[in-house]
Amino acid sequence: MARFPLVSTAPVPERAVLVGVEGRPGGWPVERSLDELERLADTAGAETVARISQRLDRPNPRTYIGSGKVDELCSLVRRIDADVVIFDDDLTPSQQSNLERAVGEPVKIIDRTALILDIFGLHATTREGRLQVQLAQLQYLLPRLRGMWSHLAKEQTRGGIGSRFGQGESQLEVDRRLIRNRIASLRRELKELERRRDVQAKSRVSSNSFRVALAGYTNAGKSSLLNKLTGSAVLAQDKLFATLDPTTRAYRLPGGRELTITDTVGFIQKLPHGLVEAFKSTLAEARDADLILKVVDASDDDFERHLEAVDRVLEEIGAGDTPAVVVFNKCDLLGDEDRRALSLRFPEAVLCSAYTGEGLDALVDRLSVEAARLDAIVDVVLPYREGALLKAIHEQGQVLVEEFDENGVHVVAKVGPRLGGILEPFGSKAN
Repeated sequence: MARFPLVSTAPVPERAVLVGVEGRPGGWPVERSLDELERLADTAGAETVARISQRLDRPNPRTYIGSGKVDELCSLVRRIDADVVIFDDDLTPSQQSNLERAVGEPVKIIDRTALILDIFGLHATTREGRLQVQLAQLQYLLPRLRGMWSHLAKEQTRGGIGSRFGQGESQLEVDRRLIRNRIASLRRELKELERRRDVQAKSRVSSNSFRVALAGYTNAGKSSLLNKLTGSAVLAQDKLFATLDPTTRAYRLPGGRELTITDTVGFIQKLPHGLVEAFKSTLAEARDADLILKVVDASDDDFERHLEAVDRVLEEIGAGDTPAVVVFNKCDLLGDEDRRALSLRFPEAVLCSAYTGEGLDALVDRLSVEAARLDAIVDVVLPYREGALLKAIHEQGQVLVEEFDENGVHVVAKVGPRLGGILEPFGSKAN
């Protein structure tokens, strides 16, 4: 027996109780929503030990769930020694405060937004990502400050010397001012980073590369697909929101044409609006793309709702009209019958597997077709000093005729609209 027994230093996961409300018919089933909330809790390092749900036409304005269900929750929390209660929808500051008083310390009451913000805080790695998360967290915290200082505000009601200074309200105003100042500072920093990102984006535009953005529900396999196509090593884990920062990789189509593929942050049901706002400069990669690949986990029973969630966020950031192709990933997990049914329902979609490589040739063919959709044939004569343009035609277009004479290089080629505009002074479009 060891003289000094080993003591585990591994963090003990918090014990979480999940709370959901089933609302109007036709909405997302509460059990499915709580399944996803449990995965979010697991990603944040918590262990789900119990669930509570209730059917309500509308949330209780004081405690979100009914008073009887609050009593049940309090009893359950004490019985199983829970550390945190996580609500599946947003709580107002007053609802959160009332629930905290009912359940009692030290149990924490948080909602889905707070949980997602916590996960984003864990996974943000770049400076821009960390600033965006800080901004969203502070915007979430600001309206909840009053409840945090209620213990000082109560002292004003006791009367006596010092009570007229109202230290609770004074501290509240100080903190509000500090948070507002920090929010303004973060916005300035993000504006500067956004300006730099715009410069980089413009340089990619000027390079005439066809820009593809991967968008999809979190954990649909976007990073794995990017890795398989481009041979890169972007982090890919079976976790929600494993990657937050956009990653762009160059890719050359079989015909020689170059394009860029960008992996963007994953979406989710009930994605907090504050996060969409904070990450707008990151999501702009999808907005400014020539083509969006909507990556869907074909093996998930809720893939249609996932696709709807992706469409909602794309609309919100102004990318709703961008040309898009639906890509059903993880098709290796489907049986033959399910694949046929999926192909019949979504005839324009591409079925593939980033894991096995199945269907990737069809996806590459589709990328070639989409990249050439707006192409036009140009007939130009390039002076020999314009070697960079000739190189761009070879890299980004399809050369049909190339002849050299004393005037320069006569080229007939199929090129994209941006390159075609640059070549216009040197000749005319054939069609």
